Amino acid sequence: MPTREKKLMFGAAFLTSVLSFVIICAVLGTQRWISSTVDFSQTNGTISVTVTYGLFSGTSGHPPSCSLSVAETLNSTRTKGINVTIIVLLVLSLLSSLLSSGFTFTNAVSNPYQTFLGPIGVYTWNAIGGFFTLVVMILFAVNVQGNNLSVELATKCASIQLNHTKSEHNYDYSYWILLLHILFSCGTIVIICFYSCARYSKKKEQERPIENASKDVILF
Repeated sequence: MPTREKKLMFGAAFLTSVLSFVIICAVLGTQRWISSTVDFSQTNGTISVTVTYGLFSGTSGHPPSCSLSVAETLNSTRTKGINVTIIVLLVLSLLSSLLSSGFTFTNAVSNPYQTFLGPIGVYTWNAIGGFFTLVVMILFAVNVQGNNLSVELATKCASIQLNHTKSEHNYDYSYWILLLHILFSCGTIVIICFYSCARYSKKKEQERPIENASKDVILF
């Protein structure tokens, strides 16, 4: 059976892993990644189209209001490819959080024989999940700022071809809570690292009396 210290530390790590899992579920389930106001020029002035969307769907307040299916609306291979890549990375990050939850729970209630099921496995899955989430944040920003994702969606809502002049983007909560996932992943690693260091120090302290006893025997 694991020690009380191990139960507490891995129990805390299990909690942060579960929170990481819940966050990715929320990110995939909500469609409030960004709200963009896109300005188009036309012969009699300027028209502004506001679109709010996520990875799968979105809405526009431009009269008449319209609903968007991101996958069906996108025509550019680049923007569509990056969007699919983001979804795949989030699913992989979700699996990493799930595996981290399983590993930490296993260590909280037992002492697994396999080395990878211990701290090494927890480090690995949280590092992978945190890295994937960071890449997702970068890719989404690149898709919006570099590939004009919002402009492409706004053009669909406008229903006519207009000349794009400028855009303003406000990243919403579905995007920013990804930072919490990275934070919780790092927190899980720190908790297990702290446990491993404490365990190593305790092991060294237990070995010192044996070393001192050996020296006393030699002197005697």
